[in-house]
Amino acid sequence: MTKSVTIVGGGLAGLTLGIGLRQRGVPVTLWEAGRYPHHRVCGEFISGRGLASLERMGLGVGLTAAGAVVARTAAFFSTTSSARPRALPFPALCLSRHVLDELLAQEFCKLGGELRSGERWLGKEFPEGVVRAMGRRAQGDGDGARWFGLKAHVRNVALTADLEMHVAPNGYVGLCRINGDAVNVCGLFRRDGGAKSPDGAGWERLRGQPGSPLHQRLGAVEFDEKSLCAVAGLSLRSHRAGEREEFCVGDAITMIPPVTGNGMSMAFESAELAVEPLTRWSRDEVAWSEAKQMLARRCDTTFARRLAWARCLQILVLSATWQGPLVFLAGRSEWLWRWWFGRTR
Repeated sequence: MTKSVTIVGGGLAGLTLGIGLRQRGVPVTLWEAGRYPHHRVCGEFISGRGLASLERMGLGVGLTAAGAVVARTAAFFSTTSSARPRALPFPALCLSRHVLDELLAQEFCKLGGELRSGERWLGKEFPEGVVRAMGRRAQGDGDGARWFGLKAHVRNVALTADLEMHVAPNGYVGLCRINGDAVNVCGLFRRDGGAKSPDGAGWERLRGQPGSPLHQRLGAVEFDEKSLCAVAGLSLRSHRAGEREEFCVGDAITMIPPVTGNGMSMAFESAELAVEPLTRWSRDEVAWSEAKQMLARRCDTTFARRLAWARCLQILVLSATWQGPLVFLAGRSEWLWRWWFGRTR
């Protein structure tokens, strides 16, 4: 008899894992506290090996049909300077999470998965057969600092590249055009220990400092209020999958700094890596502990170097000393551009 798998968390990793398991005939119940469709803080930018994971699972066509926008260029900006657009070494896809999550949820149900949306998993433990896909773990970064994310959609904004990254001393904001002629505006900001959490005025951070290229883009536009969302307590310290006691996928393992644009890809990749170990456990071919070890080894081998380079890039991007030179070089050095891109994918 095939044993069933319970997935707690219906984000990218949880839904994709559920689809992969159902494609192999594994019974799956997925718990998601929210209801689809809903907005999430996300760059809505799929770049890297995760695209290949989606293709192998037969999901690429659905994204295209849903209106995913192909991104081929990127440009970096500081508060005082800008770099000319450069071609991405490999095209990316941009699609609203509002659309993407619902698309994946529908595919999961179509394959016979049991989706318990609007229901919160009440268990405090993650025993055998239960996968943690709940995303981020709220915590500081060791020095008392915490990160929070803000996201909103806008319209009628002209971009110089398919992806724009605007950096500032305490954070950065990414802009990309998504389906429906909208632009996703997603920012990550640092809040030092003891500082208050962002309030309503915090949304103005997405507009950038007056006089900056970002503020020239967004200073007068109106955010789509339905798309406004926030998340706090983010930790950007990298973790190894082998450190986790539970069977985890996606951000429940670790987060990669969003400046890389690789977070969505890692969610898809980790889900694909988890399908085989869980399928083998479901068929009584391996023990639960062995399935966890298999996934941990695969994830750590796949992501370790990427996370290390991403951490270095995050430090440089947020350094007041290096922001200007990095933006300058990003627009003029093809070698540096491709070098950093390759090491964070």
